[in-house]
Amino acid sequence: MTHRFGPEGLLEKTKENKEALASLSGLERARREGQILEAPVLLCDSQMRLHVDLGVMHGIIPREEAVYCRNGEAIKDIAIITRVGKTVAFKILQFTEENGERIALLSRREVQRDCVLNFLNTLSPGDIIPARVTHLENYGAFLDIGCGVASLLSIDCISVSRITHPRDRLRCGMIVYVAVKSIDKALDRIFVTLKELLGTWEENAARFEVGQTVVGRVRSIESYGIFVELAPNLAGLAELRGSGNAPIRCGVGDTAAVFIKSILPERMKIKLVIIDAYPANDPPEPLHYYIDPQKTSHISYWEYSPATSTRLVETIF
Repeated sequence: MTHRFGPEGLLEKTKENKEALASLSGLERARREGQILEAPVLLCDSQMRLHVDLGVMHGIIPREEAVYCRNGEAIKDIAIITRVGKTVAFKILQFTEENGERIALLSRREVQRDCVLNFLNTLSPGDIIPARVTHLENYGAFLDIGCGVASLLSIDCISVSRITHPRDRLRCGMIVYVAVKSIDKALDRIFVTLKELLGTWEENAARFEVGQTVVGRVRSIESYGIFVELAPNLAGLAELRGSGNAPIRCGVGDTAAVFIKSILPERMKIKLVIIDAYPANDPPEPLHYYIDPQKTSHISYWEYSPATSTRLVETIF
């Protein structure tokens, strides 16, 4: 995950980055070689310049060098000020003086431009890449898919089990693996998907057995039953009445202890009985990938449904 065009923050702790920021000669060598460096932003001044802590020297990213805008788009101030307190990637353009102090002029735009031309433009649907969650909205999560370049992971692509908000599954700063879903060349945008990496119905159901009582999360309450998530890509349907035949009292998002009555691959159904339910504010659990991104860099086809199922659920990249 530490290739030079990864999400911002992955290079900061590397040996090469630390060595470059450790001395003036290291910074000069990084400038000559065009090395991509990373360091935290201290502040954004009134001229919309980002001030960066280079350790042995102060660095400044001018407004026009803060963001690479594709298709002639204008730089938005919000894209600059939201970098304060975060790690950014940059190249050193030159050394100069300001108010009697020697400083380094930096460019984040050049790094993003290189990332787009030499990495993102080489991607195809089905390619698996690392990304960092940067922002959550009701409709999806925005990810840094390389040097701060953004991509949208829509809420329906986060998991098979339905969630009410991306925060149910993700948190800001989290590193995830995603597959390229589609590329809009007209808008110069890449859209990604996560659910295909989280296992098929059979792979997830294999973790459970009839007769077990396990922990789940209430995701939906319908007139005919309660959907309880057992894993991000697997949910079961519980009856509205519990083991004592009393009405179940629970809400969406609650943690539930559920008894597994039956597992039916041909119908892609798991029948449950809720034993107990209680409010929970736990953070999202770590994601479990059924495709090893370290060994598999591309998928062309994914079939979620079992071979015995009468319903086909698939993704063709």
